[in-house]
Amino acid sequence: MEPVRVTIWNEFIHERTDPKIASVYPHGIHHTIAQGIAEYGFQIRTATLEEQEHGLSEKVLNSTDVLIWWGHLAHDQVSEEVVTRIQRRVLQGMGLIVLHSGHRSKIFQRLMGTTCDLKWREDAKRELLWVVNPAHPITQGIGEYIDLKPEEMYGEFFDIPAPEELIFISWFEGGEVFRSGCTYTRGLGKIFYFRPGHEAYPTYYHKQVLRVIANSVRWVASAHGAAPTFGNTAPFVRF
Repeated sequence: MEPVRVTIWNEFIHERTDPKIASVYPHGIHHTIAQGIAEYGFQIRTATLEEQEHGLSEKVLNSTDVLIWWGHLAHDQVSEEVVTRIQRRVLQGMGLIVLHSGHRSKIFQRLMGTTCDLKWREDAKRELLWVVNPAHPITQGIGEYIDLKPEEMYGEFFDIPAPEELIFISWFEGGEVFRSGCTYTRGLGKIFYFRPGHEAYPTYYHKQVLRVIANSVRWVASAHGAAPTFGNTAPFVRF
């Protein structure tokens, strides 16, 4: 079986402009995630905002089975042409994993059809990321919950369509609760939104968080391939 081809996209601004964040992710969040899930046998490339076409050319996307997206400061700077290109590929069967502040990305908003607004506080508090569906492939090997301390607090109401599957719910020491792991399908593509990952905290070094990302890569990797198949593809048999 061919390895799943994963592209990890990160706007890569915080890590280059803020010394505190650079000390946590010296080579960028994308690099840390790539290293953290490398043991799972994926074929991984990375891409960033400053690259030509944001590193997401037609050629790159056509050879991507799963796109992982992390964005925060520069949602408005992402090219509409690139967003349309990603949307088309998701509808054709490419998996999409949206992390943390990626809920405000153009591509997630377009696929959800809502504002994707939520409540949030930058206060760093303990988070228990509770498993809602222990039978789901995304939660394989996770246990009852993931203990994250500290993390930025997100809270309901989260303006998204009702998830097709709710995988995680977060409880924060500050009192908020949040739908932290949600799945959707759009066309032939599977989508997973996964909340943890504030840039100031070492969340993407956490073994269980990395396992969730790896599990979700396998889950969203569509069996349909890069393009839909129309009609009866079975050979014609005369009776």
